[in-house]
Amino acid sequence: MIAYFDCFSGISGDMIVGALLDAGVPFEWLRDELGKLPLKGYKIRVEDVKRGGFGGKKFQVEIEEEQVERTLGDIKGIIEKSALSKDVKELSILVFQRLAEAEARVHRVGVDDVHFHEVGGVDSIIDIVAASLSLSFLKIKDVYASEIPLSHGIISSSHGRLPLPAPATMELLKDVPVYQSSTTSELVTPTGAAFLAVVCKGFGSIRPMRLEVIGYGAGERENEGLPNLLRVMIGEDSSLIPHPSSLEADSVMVIESNIDDMNPEIYGYVMERLFDEGALDVSLIPVYMKKGRPGTIVQVLCETGMEKVLGELLLKETSTIGVRFYRTERLKLHRETVEVKTRFGTVRTKVARAPWGSKARPEYEDCKKVAMDNGIPVLDVYAETIKAFERDDE
Repeated sequence: MIAYFDCFSGISGDMIVGALLDAGVPFEWLRDELGKLPLKGYKIRVEDVKRGGFGGKKFQVEIEEEQVERTLGDIKGIIEKSALSKDVKELSILVFQRLAEAEARVHRVGVDDVHFHEVGGVDSIIDIVAASLSLSFLKIKDVYASEIPLSHGIISSSHGRLPLPAPATMELLKDVPVYQSSTTSELVTPTGAAFLAVVCKGFGSIRPMRLEVIGYGAGERENEGLPNLLRVMIGEDSSLIPHPSSLEADSVMVIESNIDDMNPEIYGYVMERLFDEGALDVSLIPVYMKKGRPGTIVQVLCETGMEKVLGELLLKETSTIGVRFYRTERLKLHRETVEVKTRFGTVRTKVARAPWGSKARPEYEDCKKVAMDNGIPVLDVYAETIKAFERDDE
């Protein structure tokens, strides 16, 4: 399952938990799981509320005892001593680790010297652990989110008056696509930003999915304009959904760049680097560009979320000054790699199967090695491998 957080009114820890509760996490189960933490002096509750006329769930932590400052080590100790599952512990600690790193950069101190104030309280610990528990309950494997809106203005904190977004929040949003909002109240909290920074595989448009459930988590106050809600969309990755024709269907990103001023010898190196960084396929397409200049389109296929890394690689390793990318849909045959035994040796072979038959393609590197070991033409190895596969496949 995958989850997509639509942060049109920002994001915070309690909004994340509220949205996931609305998406199907049982409150009683969550309360019992949180009870495994060695923490006292708090109560949690959830209620149905409306923001801007639309409904959602408001998750609240009510503190009954005076709060104390905690270090990262203190919070790690609380979580590690609990009876929570290993994956929930690890995710929760990672979020606080990221928070500590952001605070350390802002205050110019070591990570172990950071003293959490607002985010070290019981409510913040409960929010982060509850969000981690909720993802685990819903069996969410991959998380994505929209671009993040940034507010402006001044807020009061334990460090005095601070500009919005808070400095630690800004640190946590590095490398995340953001845009300016007209709102003058806090839209993104450090806990919300830290959680996204740790769990999200990508930001931007919705990943193709078969949508199954939608949840809404409410913020603390009513906002002018947009309702103060966080929307989560949960569904099955469409790449895992069988196509009606028994073929596999998925979507990939295409990255392209037109180049007409680079030494052609560089292209081989660039292709190798792209494959090393995770490209699914790379093509070089000859074209004629303006003023009749011969050029090359470098076209890269990759999984969603890899387009920035591979796009930056093209910008660094080639003479291009811009790349474009877009999503496209694919139909493909089911593929597997098998070992085919021939009279010359064993050759790994990629096999694509379909209702109308199979296609086999011997791996070049294996054919090359077998040919050199036996002192025979590589074409003979290809032919022998195909013949052996067809015989065995029957």
